[in-house]
Amino acid sequence: QVQLVESGGGLVQPGGSLRLSCAASGSILAISTMGWYRQAPGKERELVATITSGGTTNYPDSARGRFIILRDNAKKAVYLQINSLKTEDTAVYYCNAEIMPSFRFTYLQYWGQGTQVTVSS
Repeated sequence: QVQLVESGGGLVQPGGSLRLSCAASGSILAISTMGWYRQAPGKERELVATITSGGTTNYPDSARGRFIILRDNAKKAVYLQINSLKTEDTAVYYCNAEIMPSFRFTYLQYWGQGTQVTVSS
């Protein structure tokens, strides 16, 4: 069974920083693009950042500058560094990955369970 497990969320004051982690586990043949999405209360899930297996990153304009996505292929992990946190960054952050499991020779989309980030003074 393949799964993504996030960690690192919590309560942070405005202006602070946070680093989210996500690790893939299970019987995995390969991982392609990994990324982070977030969903604020009453809003749709939105893209925060993605990173390919080769390290190419992609950020929407709204996330450029304060968000940094990193990846450790050996650990099957992806990280999201968030700086200068704002109250509007409050959301559940989800890890996403395109994974080729051992039982199927094609890439499938996997999601983590989400980790809550709350920015408040």
